[in-house]
Amino acid sequence: MKQPASVTALALAVPGVARAAEAAGGANFSFATVFIQMLASLSLVLGLIYLAYYAANRWFRPGVHGKGTERHIRLVETRYLAPKKSLVLVEVGGEFLLLGSSGDNLSFIKQIDILEEIEVLDETTGRTPLATLFQGKLDAVTTRLAAMKQGRADVPERRAGEGKA
Repeated sequence: MKQPASVTALALAVPGVARAAEAAGGANFSFATVFIQMLASLSLVLGLIYLAYYAANRWFRPGVHGKGTERHIRLVETRYLAPKKSLVLVEVGGEFLLLGSSGDNLSFIKQIDILEEIEVLDETTGRTPLATLFQGKLDAVTTRLAAMKQGRADVPERRAGEGKA
């Protein structure tokens, strides 16, 4: 919604800038010259903003005091259970801690000493990938269309409420 407003403002401002330049300095400045000057000024300002952003992120990042700073706390994983309720696995100094987070409360649940205790479950077992489901549906539709083109009546028609035949 802001984009049409900015385009409208730019369209209204450009002729006004050209008229102001003609009134102030005479007819030496054409519309193209004023427009190019405006674009150059805009690119200069945007470049300075980008440079300031880069410098701020590079040197003034909060919590980082130089490149060689070693971090001792690492967030390994977060599992959301319900709105504002989650389990958080954190590594602190080589030890793994399981924490429970609910709203404004953070509580200690368990300390996990060895990394092998954490069992990684494959979440995709028992599920058919979405692409495979779509490919099966597409194959069924193309087979039915080909049979209808040939005029074969041996292909059963499925109704909306029926399952797979």
